[in-house]
Amino acid sequence: MRKLMLGNEAAARGLYESGCTLISSYPGTPSTEITEFASRYDEIKSEWAPNEKVALEAAYGASLAGYRSACAMKHVGLNVAADPLFTLSYTGVRGGLVLFVADDPAMHSSQNEQDSRNYAIAAKVPMLEPSDSSESRDMVGEAYRISEEFDTPVIFRICTRTAHSQSTVETKDRVLPEPFPYEKQPEKYVMMPAYAKKKHPVVEERTKKLTDFAESTPLNRIEGEGTTGIITSGICYQYVKEVFGDSVRVLKLGLLNPLPEKLIKDFAASVERLIVIEELDGIIERHCRVQGLTVEGHSIFPPVGEYSQQLIKKCLGISLPDAPPRLQLPARPPVMCPGCPHRGIFYVLSKNRIRVLGDIGCYTLGAQPPLSAVDSVLCMGASVSGIHGFNRANPENAGKTVAVIGDSTFIHSGITGLCNVAYNASDSTVIILDNSITGMTGHQQNPSTGYNIKGDPAAKVDLEALCRSLGIRRVRVVDPYRLDECEKAIKEELEAKEPSVIISRRPCVLLKSVKPQPPLRVDPDVCRGCRRCMKLGCPAISFKEGKARIDRTLCTGCSVCTGLCAFGAISPEGEKK
Repeated sequence: MRKLMLGNEAAARGLYESGCTLISSYPGTPSTEITEFASRYDEIKSEWAPNEKVALEAAYGASLAGYRSACAMKHVGLNVAADPLFTLSYTGVRGGLVLFVADDPAMHSSQNEQDSRNYAIAAKVPMLEPSDSSESRDMVGEAYRISEEFDTPVIFRICTRTAHSQSTVETKDRVLPEPFPYEKQPEKYVMMPAYAKKKHPVVEERTKKLTDFAESTPLNRIEGEGTTGIITSGICYQYVKEVFGDSVRVLKLGLLNPLPEKLIKDFAASVERLIVIEELDGIIERHCRVQGLTVEGHSIFPPVGEYSQQLIKKCLGISLPDAPPRLQLPARPPVMCPGCPHRGIFYVLSKNRIRVLGDIGCYTLGAQPPLSAVDSVLCMGASVSGIHGFNRANPENAGKTVAVIGDSTFIHSGITGLCNVAYNASDSTVIILDNSITGMTGHQQNPSTGYNIKGDPAAKVDLEALCRSLGIRRVRVVDPYRLDECEKAIKEELEAKEPSVIISRRPCVLLKSVKPQPPLRVDPDVCRGCRRCMKLGCPAISFKEGKARIDRTLCTGCSVCTGLCAFGAISPEGEKK
């Protein structure tokens, strides 16, 4: 049956058809939907893990038991999973193991641009990359065959455009291979030095075999005719085909690590001009130069951002048709949603000029004007680890600095940071924004919500009890809609001469279980135009003709703004003053 599918949906279909038994992941755009679509197949045990390291280790456990497994993450998640990945390269697998990693050129939803091909090279494991949804499905099966034939985990690289674009896929039936029987092999799976030293040569020999495989695999293919040759892969292949069609020779690489040598040399010899078109790092270009080839790549194309058909034409000097004039629209920066429970906390922090070490999540938007509350964002969990060092270096910082982290991010990698705060006793105040969901990636469950990936009841982490068990004696819960309560709690904990935690608890306003309150309205006869309500940065509030206004189609009735209005001009619709 032919079906239109997203690249991520097709990858999940590939897992189903290839007999994957378990997928464990941590949500991260643009990889999230792989696991969400996989969870729709009851034959695949699908789950959200607390972080990417745990996810890969769970997939390894299923592989060790003899079953095909997978995990999925975004590019920065691979940083977290790098520890088990590098040793997995040594141990190899029993059942096939596929690690999906989604790169995000142009940083649509990421804190850096990172080329995950570098991890495949460093860990010495094969990497595949599809160019469309059909290949996303097909290559999963090939990834499992390579994994089991060459005794290795396989990285499956996908980028934002491939993950979130659609093309047709020919679906097939599920084929469930027989699990590999378990056999105790400490010399293979116990990576203490004596065994690990023997495994490194095995990895090097495997790389040689994979390089030979790269010379003939259909994953790498040559198309078109002409005196110009282009080597490319992934979504860039689609751009090249749309620009040139069959008027140039194209070497499309589906196996990105290890790269073939003879195939590339022979291809270069068949053309007069050799060009590499690849996003981000010059991995293929560098490989060509090592082979002694004259090649053009990042001398023409930029090493940052996403490519496009227009960019390729521009960089190669191909004339572009005159573009029709465009209406210049004002920029629309991302903002926290109307009624977002995080807004009240950030308003209080900004009002009191408190320094904020922030973290990764929707609440990162607290850095945007008019709140402008966040001073630093590094990576998952860094707010908690960072505030400890910030305050230990200068204890005077403790009374005017907080760390802010979401509930899912706290579970992901904030717990160990808080353990460090307690153990090494810095007077640090950590605010956990508990909105009862993983909000930034589209409402995925996590261990603190009480539900699993399918929405069934699951064990729930008690954040208060957890913080106390780590050695934090001062733990309190506040409602972020009650600004006076939040301000009082923050001031008191900042004055305390010991570590403390404030849990700001209110569910995300976009959850289906949260019923919005009646929208609010501004009485123009009472409003004095002081603009105090505008300091919240709520998208539902605007200022026109000297008065505040509330868009009833956006307002969720959270009433945070009513507490700011000194003149009582804001009230629920229908309520008379």
